Amino acid sequence: MSAVRSAGRSTVARRRIVVVGDTLLDVDVSGTSERLSPDAPVPVVDVRTDDRRAGGAGLVASMLVRDGHDVTLVTVLSDDDRADEIRALLPDVQVVAGPSGAPTPVKTRVRVVDHALVRIDEGCATPPVPGTTAEMTAALEGADAIVVADYGRGVAASEGLREALTAVARTTPVVWDPHPKGAAPVVGTAVVTPNAAEARRFTDLAGEGVPFATDAAAALVDTWGVDAVAVTMGDRGALVAARRPAAEGDPATGSGAATALDSRFVPAPSVTAGDPCGAGDRLAAGVAIALAEGADVAEAVAAGVLAASEYLAAGGVTALFADDGPAPVQVPGVDRDAMRVVHEVRSAGGTVVATGGCFDLLHAGHARTLSAARALGDCLVVCLNSDDSVRALKGPERPIMTQDDRVELLLALDCVDAVVVFDEHTPDEALRRFRPDVWAKGGDYAASELPEAATLAEWGGRVVTVPFHPGRSTTRLAAALAAVG
Repeated sequence: MSAVRSAGRSTVARRRIVVVGDTLLDVDVSGTSERLSPDAPVPVVDVRTDDRRAGGAGLVASMLVRDGHDVTLVTVLSDDDRADEIRALLPDVQVVAGPSGAPTPVKTRVRVVDHALVRIDEGCATPPVPGTTAEMTAALEGADAIVVADYGRGVAASEGLREALTAVARTTPVVWDPHPKGAAPVVGTAVVTPNAAEARRFTDLAGEGVPFATDAAAALVDTWGVDAVAVTMGDRGALVAARRPAAEGDPATGSGAATALDSRFVPAPSVTAGDPCGAGDRLAAGVAIALAEGADVAEAVAAGVLAASEYLAAGGVTALFADDGPAPVQVPGVDRDAMRVVHEVRSAGGTVVATGGCFDLLHAGHARTLSAARALGDCLVVCLNSDDSVRALKGPERPIMTQDDRVELLLALDCVDAVVVFDEHTPDEALRRFRPDVWAKGGDYAASELPEAATLAEWGGRVVTVPFHPGRSTTRLAAALAAVG
């Protein structure tokens, strides 16, 4: 199996999740364009597909149903045909809807192959804030977690619903995905998940990157009176600021005492992503699931970041609604195809380099060897012995670190682009799958003596050695650690 700078997610138990928010009808029109219109210099799109789905809070509900949870959607809907279409698109979701008092909003995206051409909005003017029915508030009771997907159309601003959310937030984790034109999260919300652009509008703070996200998250926790804010930063990850009670014996401890904040950066796995539509929804849904499972805030945000990364790597919203569903994508230590890296490098005319080993305890010798190997080409794929393979080679006491940990440590090195895990004694079969141009090994022997030389010769690959650094040995390190213990 292989990994490409990423991390896996465990299966969770079935939970009852309530999604609250504005629901839209999303339409994706895709086709090809090979000519301009004779009426004006604009492309003519030959439509191939016309895909429809529930959008906004409806998309979050769809994601959670696909995760295997019992989902209730609390929203407002019109009495038009498009509202009926939305209901039909959510057959496995319990929809509790009050009257919207406005036409169903429709967002149509037109794409040519993989490129967005235009988005057409219908009925998307901000409507009056809707009322709240007794059925809507009653649906919040008994939830394991609640996701508020605010798309700025008034559901999250409805007074009766806000009162009910404030009450339920005392005992149930509420995750709030805000909107610049929406309502402020209710006091007691467990986690709010604005992206960096939204956080900037909510705070008017200056700055960039992690320093800005740290300041913005802290300011918003105080402004909104919520337990935590996670400012998401796209493919970089998220910065979480969470309240913590003052330590026992602290002079500030007591009634009305100020609370301190714990700030933590949650990095995102490196993945190749295309259409970002729905990534924020996927993150909020992932955070809610983790909180329902009993995770703390930092763990829940990490789970949400991973869920969003996997969603994007699998193809995003288009793959989610494909007939066979999204292709499973997981990372470090879990199955992931390194062939993408190899293909991209080869397509650009680059050189693919591979090396291999157990890498049971990474040390300076490994780092130097890997860096030297990467310098031989345009990407480095590490063939890593699996746990079973290491045991067969070195005995039952090895490996010291599991293959998942070894994969993650290798991928943390800038010089490593992908890892392929193999179960056999040698990496020959793994090498035959992606056929590197160069096989590099550290050692004080001739390249022709390496056992992989015959395999590389099958497709004209070259075998080279890189500098060997005596005195660095995993076995020696392991023995020293055992003696210290």
